[in-house]
Amino acid sequence: MKKSISQREIARILGVNASTVSRTLKGQPGVSAELREQIISLAKTYGYRPNPFAMSLRYGYTRTLGIIVPDLSFSQYAHIVKWIEAEARKNGYMCIVTDSGGKYSNEVECVEQLFNMHVEGIAICLSQETVDLSHLLKLKENHIPVVLFDRVADAGFPTVSSNDVDAARQATLHLIESGKKRIAFLGGPNHIKQSLNCKHGYLEALREKQMEIRKEMIKSGPVSFNSGLSDTMELLSMPEPPEAILADHGLLSLAAFQAIISRGLCIPQDVAIIGFMSDWVSSMACPRITFVKQNLREISRRTFRLLMEQIEHERKQDVENTDEVEKIRHIIVKAQLNIREST
Repeated sequence: MKKSISQREIARILGVNASTVSRTLKGQPGVSAELREQIISLAKTYGYRPNPFAMSLRYGYTRTLGIIVPDLSFSQYAHIVKWIEAEARKNGYMCIVTDSGGKYSNEVECVEQLFNMHVEGIAICLSQETVDLSHLLKLKENHIPVVLFDRVADAGFPTVSSNDVDAARQATLHLIESGKKRIAFLGGPNHIKQSLNCKHGYLEALREKQMEIRKEMIKSGPVSFNSGLSDTMELLSMPEPPEAILADHGLLSLAAFQAIISRGLCIPQDVAIIGFMSDWVSSMACPRITFVKQNLREISRRTFRLLMEQIEHERKQDVENTDEVEKIRHIIVKAQLNIREST
C-alpha cells in the first residue's frame, strides 16, 4: 500500500497554503469552488487520511483509551475488553489493550507505556500482586483519568465491581440450605478486595445460620490452578473434610473440581461446589458447576461510561481553568447465582 498523501503535500502540489487545504477538507468556507474541487479530487486520488497523531498534538486529544487486564486469555477479561472496545468504537475512540500477566511489575510497565502514548484515560483490572498504587497515583497527578474494574482497591479512584459480599453470602446460604454443614472457602490473597469481600459474605452466611467457623476450612492464596489444586487436596485430607466448597475465582473452582474427582469422590453427593465463573466454563464440567455469574456486559458498559465522565470532567477543567473536585463514584453491578448439578 502507498503511503497516503498529507495536507502539506497537497498544498505543495497545488501551490497553496496548508491552512487552505485544511479548511477545505474540514468543509469550512473561504475557499473558491474551483480550488475546493481540485483539493478534494487530489485528496481522493491519493487516498488522503487524517493523521490522528498530528491532530492530537494540535488539539491535545488522542481519542484513544488504555485497557489493562491481568490475563487476556481468560474468558472473563476477554469479554470485558471486547465490550469496552465496542462502546469506545461507537463513541469515536480506539483502545490500546495491554496484559499485565497478573504481575505487578508488568502492570507498572503497562501504565508507563500507555502514559507515554498519551491515552486520554485508562481502565484497569488490578493484578493479584498489586498492593502499591503509586503508579496509578502518578496518572492522577498528571490528570489522566483512571477507572478500576472487577478487581478494585480503596484508593481514591472510581470503581466498577460486582456485589461480591452478597453474592458469596447467597451462595453459602444455598449450600447450607442443601444440607451441607462443613463448608470450605477457597479464595485469593487477602489484599485483593474482591477475595476479601467474598470471604466476608461466606462468613456472614455462617454467622447468620449460627454455624461453626473453622479457620482450617478457609484457604487464601495465589489465584492459580496449581494453588487451588494443592489447597483443595489439603482440605480433602482433613479428618473431617468439607462437604462443600465455595471458590471465588474460575481457576480455583476448576482446580477444586479436578481435585475432588481425582480422589474418586462424587459431586455433589460427597462434595458440592460453587464457583465464581462464566456460563460456558461452568458448562464444560460434568456435572455442570453451580456458579455466580457476573454481569460482564454491564460492568464493561459502566466502566466505559465512568471513564468518559472522568475525561469530560478533565476537559471541562482545562477549558474553565478551575480546580473543581469531582465526586468519586463506586458502582456495584449485581451478580446472579445460577444453580446447576454440582450442588
